[in-house]
Amino acid sequence: MEVRTATDWIGRVLSAPRSPDFDRLLAVLRREQPDRPALFEFHMNNRLVERLAGCPVPGLDDRAGHLAVQAKAYRTAGFDHVLVSGQQFGFWFASRKHVRGPIAAGDSRGCFWDREGMERYPWPDPDALDRRPLRNAALLPPGMRLVMAGPMGVLENVIVLLGYEQLCLLTEDDPAFLDEVFERVGSRFVRFYELVASEPSVGAAVVNDDWGFKTGPMLSPAQMRRWVFPWHRRIVQAVHAAGRPAILHSCGQLDLLMDEIIDDLRLDGKHSFEDAILPVESAWRRWGDRIALLGGVDVDFLSRADTTAIHGRACALLETTRCRGYALGSGNSVPDFLPDESYCALLAAAMDVRF
Repeated sequence: MEVRTATDWIGRVLSAPRSPDFDRLLAVLRREQPDRPALFEFHMNNRLVERLAGCPVPGLDDRAGHLAVQAKAYRTAGFDHVLVSGQQFGFWFASRKHVRGPIAAGDSRGCFWDREGMERYPWPDPDALDRRPLRNAALLPPGMRLVMAGPMGVLENVIVLLGYEQLCLLTEDDPAFLDEVFERVGSRFVRFYELVASEPSVGAAVVNDDWGFKTGPMLSPAQMRRWVFPWHRRIVQAVHAAGRPAILHSCGQLDLLMDEIIDDLRLDGKHSFEDAILPVESAWRRWGDRIALLGGVDVDFLSRADTTAIHGRACALLETTRCRGYALGSGNSVPDFLPDESYCALLAAAMDVRF
């Protein structure tokens, strides 16, 4: 079927919802071939969610309703999962504006700078997480499971709490204090993942934590080994102990860290790719026999290319990988500036390619 207009791409997706089967994504994470192409997405903007679901998205004060609409949208799009965040269920770290008031332009400081400030900080309690929606089977279509992400990650939240410049200074000026800050953050993430991974509705966990710039990691490999990796190792162990796979979502150039991500942290999948760093096609040829790679169709490409080129690249990815260790999706997320028809052209590839 030749598709030429925006209406055609969107109409194809809206008119042909498939039955979810989370085993497809599990097969990808085991680097096996699923029965049909699998999709993976980290976040879709509310406009697209509402278009796919055919109804407004409730606010987070209605957690069950919010989840139900998300699940409806993901199912219509052809996904076997719906990705949700701990923040949706009441677990999150306060931002600087909640601690210090309005922030002046150029202010790179964090929420606190010393032990006294650390003690005053309103640390969240993961045990206060509202897990009731996770236990409401009626909110998910049969065959669909949740993929649970954190409210940002260990390193990201430490950067918010301290400021990146202060974090870098503390690695030399007061590494023991930095140990304490990472312990306060990391231990809460370990507990969060222990709780959510044990829920029957949760089929996998995304351990999301941006670690890199365009040219390399935000901390040196030695610093990552001291302050970040120990907590991620414990998080992955907690997720695996519950019998669930763990997926790393991290932006940036991580070549220096990939062997440890795979062999030491033992993550099952890696998400977030950018053509300017390493196209997902190259990443799959390089690491696809050791770790599943998810998404990867560059957001800038999706935003600028015509729908025929998007559909062609997505089909080529599926035909090359045959979804052995690969699930189709964007390189990062679906922002609101991305035309709906462009994303639907990508989704349509999963309808058109057969193994």
